[in-house]
Amino acid sequence: MPIDPSVAIGADLGERSFSWGASDVLLYHLGIGAGQRAGDHLSPAALRYTLDDENLHVLPSFGVVAPTFHETAPPPLDLPGCDIDLAQVVHGSQSVTVHRPIPTSGTATLRKSITDVWDKGKAAVIWDEGTVVSDAGEELWTVRSSIFVRGEGGFGGDRGSSTSVELPGRDPDCEVTYTVTEQQALLYRLCGDRNPLHADPQFARDAGFPAPILHGLCSYGIVLRELTDALLGGDASAVRGFGARFAGVVFLGETIGVRGWRTDEGIVASARIVSDDEQRDGAPVLADCSLTL
Repeated sequence: MPIDPSVAIGADLGERSFSWGASDVLLYHLGIGAGQRAGDHLSPAALRYTLDDENLHVLPSFGVVAPTFHETAPPPLDLPGCDIDLAQVVHGSQSVTVHRPIPTSGTATLRKSITDVWDKGKAAVIWDEGTVVSDAGEELWTVRSSIFVRGEGGFGGDRGSSTSVELPGRDPDCEVTYTVTEQQALLYRLCGDRNPLHADPQFARDAGFPAPILHGLCSYGIVLRELTDALLGGDASAVRGFGARFAGVVFLGETIGVRGWRTDEGIVASARIVSDDEQRDGAPVLADCSLTL
């Protein structure tokens, strides 16, 4: 059978040692839109993302991409107990929890395993989790993600839980927009994701899209950065965790509208397309967004 939960759940996905430096942090921040607003080249707050001096800080979402930052080919999808077609896979959700502020440079090891496999009938959801440990033995951050595999459900497994982030029934504490540049995906792909869906127009058309789309993890980073700037004074060290579900696509040149609410537990948010095109206006980008402080 394509998916065997008895083999997959708990399977060790091995470990990956990696290093990063200030240049990687700067490139990542530029890839998610830091420094693009008028006056950012003179703003001390904006330069904390884009200038490699003693004030440089690291947005926690960098931890999601750091282990594969220098990859130039998509990782093989050879998961134990999961014989699946990459063309049927989409990124479902992503979270990162930092146990201390991510340093601007370092060497560490990521160890991952499959934690859950859910049977949604017409699809399967596969969850993995990993912890990044420094060479000194300190736990730095934890990542958890899911992939949605179309056509691979119906194997009689657990349907899993369904939790959603409830947004307050009041005006948001911040409402901001960010316009994706037309070269944004070409820049972001240098952060370790060379999937041609985000760069090659013909590949995108063959995949059913009229044009290349933005990386989901780029949208993820953009939303976290906008919320950090709008509600936390641009202090990346104030963020302990960020999770979201990928709910839709973003085309290059589109505008992402972000709304955020402070709560007793942290910050909750939504992200949708803001457009004059009635068919695209309000289209979801990220759902179930929550920041832990």
